[in-house]
Amino acid sequence: MTPPWNLADPAPPAAGAEVVDRARALAPKIEAHADQIEEARELPEPVLQALVTAGLYRLLLPRSVGGLEVDPLTFVHVIETVAAADASTAWCLCQAGGCAMSAAYLNPAVAREVFADPRAILAWGPGADARAVAGADGYRVTGTWSFASGGRHATWFGGHSAIHEADGTPRRRPDGSPEWRTMLFPAARVRLRDVWHVLGLRGTGSDSYAVEDLHVPAAYSFERESAAERREPGPLYLFPAGSLFAAGFAAVALALGRRLLDAFVELARDKTPRGARHALRDNAVVQSQVARAEARQRAARGFLLGSLGEVWRAVVRDRALGVEQRMLVRLAGTHAIHEAKAVADLAYHAAGATAIFASAPFERPWRDLHTVIQQLQGRQAHYETVGQFVLGLEADLTWL
Repeated sequence: MTPPWNLADPAPPAAGAEVVDRARALAPKIEAHADQIEEARELPEPVLQALVTAGLYRLLLPRSVGGLEVDPLTFVHVIETVAAADASTAWCLCQAGGCAMSAAYLNPAVAREVFADPRAILAWGPGADARAVAGADGYRVTGTWSFASGGRHATWFGGHSAIHEADGTPRRRPDGSPEWRTMLFPAARVRLRDVWHVLGLRGTGSDSYAVEDLHVPAAYSFERESAAERREPGPLYLFPAGSLFAAGFAAVALALGRRLLDAFVELARDKTPRGARHALRDNAVVQSQVARAEARQRAARGFLLGSLGEVWRAVVRDRALGVEQRMLVRLAGTHAIHEAKAVADLAYHAAGATAIFASAPFERPWRDLHTVIQQLQGRQAHYETVGQFVLGLEADLTWL
């Protein structure tokens, strides 16, 4: 869409512009393979190799182990650019980026081993029943985890596990809470289960995976977001991976909302609904709806990018990330996802029966977006968390 005005785009810092240009250059190739990605439920080799060559799987990986270590604003711009071509590809990149932040908490030698291969991809997902029994030289890990987006291309997997003593007693922290650590193990040791038969984001191949009584040396485990275990000094690693997931997946939603709105504007120029005398664009209700949708789309995107930029500048300056800043990122990300859904639903419904055909540019983005909103980052409960904080109440920080 070329709107009748020109507004400044909250651009990434100058250092990140070249990385965004790489993503932009790959967009036609990714879009050309979109049908294949959807049907195969994984990324085809030409797309995977192009992403690897461009370094887009290393966006949030520390420079010390060959990563790009980009700032959050650049990261979101890259994810949004790729999502405009194919949402599943962008989702895989976002997930891999957040997982790669684990290198900041690993022994440098282990981090180099895990990410030495240029095609190295770390994947993981949630698993409530996973346990790791502590021993003299590491852990014996048994568990099943789900939603391992991009796992079919992974070289390593992570499994968040509750720590138990050798006698089976759950290990607890000084505050009495259970101790959990993320275990890393080679993909060859994992049993993948093909369960990803879903409404949207089919190309992510977000299968479940399991290990049984697998020995994991202690050096291949870490506690997420632990200041005591963080080894990288860069300001990026003051952010929890969850904040980058929140912002990145919001960027996927925004790209899908934009795609649907633009598709409807194009359709409205020429389509005359059955029984109507004029094209959709001549309808006063449609005109008002499009204007409101444009405002919602732009406002949500501006809030997300503006908030990220504001928080990043503060973190670089102060070398600290506070709860208030994390709340802002959470609010902006959740808001963007829900606003994008509202825009998408308006465009899909206004397009009428045209929207239901796979040959039209509505059906797949709509399915993808409705899958995004079902994920953790789209929970309505995040509004409650932020509201508690704003009102001075004790807020649940679990998913912050």
